[in-house]
Amino acid sequence: MANMTLAIPDALYSRMQRCTELKWSEVARKAFREKMEEMELLDDLRAIRKAEKERREGKTTSYAEMGKLIKAKTK
Repeated sequence: MANMTLAIPDALYSRMQRCTELKWSEVARKAFREKMEEMELLDDLRAIRKAEKERREGKTTSYAEMGKLIKAKTK
């Protein structure tokens, strides 16, 4: 697993120290994971939008091809 160092404002750090029951590294991992899933979904939606536009313009992109593109991107 890779390590990352973050800088946070002192006031926020003071507040975080009061929540001793939380594992802040796990909170950060979850936030990073959720944000990446959100960004990947947006990328997929952009790819679909682009493929649909190309299809309307007469370029050949079938829905099956779109599915293949998305599937290949998620590997």
